[in-house]
Amino acid sequence: MDKQKINVEGLAISMEKTAFGDYISLTDIAKQSERKAGLIIIDWLRNRSTLRFLEAWEQQYNPGFKVMQMRNFKELADDSRLDITPQRFIEQTGAIGLTSKSGRYGGTYGHQHIALNFCYWISPEFQVYFIQEFERLKKDEAERLGLSWNLRRELSKANYPIHTDAVRENLVPLLDWNTKREGLHFASEADLLNLAVFGMTAKQWREANPEAKGNIRDTASEVELQVLANMESTNATLINMGFTREERFASLSQRAAREIEILEAAKTTEKIKKLK
Repeated sequence: MDKQKINVEGLAISMEKTAFGDYISLTDIAKQSERKAGLIIIDWLRNRSTLRFLEAWEQQYNPGFKVMQMRNFKELADDSRLDITPQRFIEQTGAIGLTSKSGRYGGTYGHQHIALNFCYWISPEFQVYFIQEFERLKKDEAERLGLSWNLRRELSKANYPIHTDAVRENLVPLLDWNTKREGLHFASEADLLNLAVFGMTAKQWREANPEAKGNIRDTASEVELQVLANMESTNATLINMGFTREERFASLSQRAAREIEILEAAKTTEKIKKLK
């Protein structure tokens, strides 16, 4: 594997390039905390939203994922007496989104989509710094190789599987699965997120910007796109918990506004540091 390091807020984070994408050290990311990195990762794995995300991601990208074993694993995760380690998760489910090695030079690595989820779970502020540095690294790499790299595409991929899974499992009638009618449910939830983050639906944006190219998300700022991706994960959790559409909208709107405020402040702080 081709190894690199990315520096985020003075923290050196290892990356391994594979044929399947970049795998980023969750162990290094967790070192920003005063607690032991291994314990932080175990806490993250115990989180029900984390398990839903990992399950949806693996089903999207891993044909060999053991769905039945994953159900057993989720039941075991509720037992606080058991240590839910990355090694146990990988062995029981056949997961490919995580890798874990013991020893001095080991650690737990996650696919870049999973690393973004882990960053957000630890700290939305740290996530914005990580995305800035990761984007800079990927753009430089793409220029050297004559390739293209798109932040919008990566952010949308990160939480898309878990959001789609939650909508299908909880809101779409079984007879509508994999039909055009299913698309209406996905579009409705997409507009719920648009309203929460941008204050308008895609149709309202097109009516207000008839000359603009693309859609409401194509013209969004990086901060708005990051919050939108985070709200996909949050909305999936609320759907799975049984909240109504009205309740979810109220919660998403409040949280989105708060996150935009936090992340804009973080970007301003970063600019000031660069000027100094």
